[in-house]
Amino acid sequence: MASICINEKLTDDELRSILSKLENDKDKEIFGLVCKRWLGLQSNGRKRLAARAGPHMLQKMAARFSRLIELDLSQSVSRSFYPGVTDSDLAVIADGFRCLKVLNLQNCKGISDKGMSSIGGGLSSLQSLNVSYCRKLTDKGLSAVAEGSQGLRSLHLDGCKLVTDEVLKALSKNCPNLEELGLQGCTSITDCGLADLVSGCRQIHFLDINKCSNVGDSGVSTVSEACSSFMKTLKLMDCFRVGNKSILSLAKFCKNLETLIIGGCRDISDESIKSLATSCQSSLKNLRMDWCLNISNSSISFILTKCRNLEALDIGCCGEVTDAVFHGLGAMETEMRLKVLKISSCPKITVTGIGMLLDKCNSLEYLDVRSCPHITKSGCDEVGLQFPDCCKVNFNGSLNEPDVLL
Repeated sequence: MASICINEKLTDDELRSILSKLENDKDKEIFGLVCKRWLGLQSNGRKRLAARAGPHMLQKMAARFSRLIELDLSQSVSRSFYPGVTDSDLAVIADGFRCLKVLNLQNCKGISDKGMSSIGGGLSSLQSLNVSYCRKLTDKGLSAVAEGSQGLRSLHLDGCKLVTDEVLKALSKNCPNLEELGLQGCTSITDCGLADLVSGCRQIHFLDINKCSNVGDSGVSTVSEACSSFMKTLKLMDCFRVGNKSILSLAKFCKNLETLIIGGCRDISDESIKSLATSCQSSLKNLRMDWCLNISNSSISFILTKCRNLEALDIGCCGEVTDAVFHGLGAMETEMRLKVLKISSCPKITVTGIGMLLDKCNSLEYLDVRSCPHITKSGCDEVGLQFPDCCKVNFNGSLNEPDVLL
């Protein structure tokens, strides 16, 4: 019987179809070991790659992985290497990975505006770029990206402290489909910049302006009105100029809001929070308002009883909150969906209040009671509190915190 060579019988398209049905990454790598032809098909079909490589290796990778869509060259803060990614590397990427849509360069501290200009000039299909903590970058390089990659949907610039409102103008002018923008710690961003941004980018659903100390009620109100139905996540931690006007604007326009971070916004008070809870009672899932010192039992109780899909709440350091915040839970007809509750440094909450919470909440996965003198492990054992099996209770800071409210 004559032998049959599979390479003579199957076309490239048929082999790609077989490859596409392999779910395990290891199996896909083994596929490429059969022969050069199969290796070429496996390489060309690869869509994602994480690498640590210089320009010569990147050139070889570009030739092999010609259809790559996602490239991750990010570095961790604790394990960065020298010299890391350089502007020369970015020139190779811009020239060799023309199909690239997602590029992660977080913590690549060696890159500058020159490299960003290469990216803007070569990657017209780019949709997502993360250059967080690339501290040399300025408006010039990032504006070049906005002008060259006009299909951009996600941009993270956290920690890029040289960035100003000029970048927001460039995004507004060139990137109308922008949906996600991270500006944490970009302290030169102002209300005027946010107004410029949303004059052209009105589909933003994620905006992180944590620690942007020059942003206040005017900017937040403009964003909430312009991006009303799209906005789902807004982060405003330590924006000390943000007050009740911002929260009332969110309550009026952003009825699909899911995550709100307002920790450290000390001028926010009960009435605006109640308005927000009423407007977003079906959508709100995550709320962080630690160090909001004007918040009391009335608004937090309102949130717990009104927002039926709430999953995470942080009221740490709200020192006037007492067990009374949990009194209304007994009248609720359905179980709470709360998974994360942080009440650290709330000295007036006791094991009695926690007991009332547990009576209505079997879904709790993490409870932070650090610096709550009336809630100790021995105290909980004495009164027989029964925490859900999956719940971790942080009594003294020994547990890692979930990142849902960061």
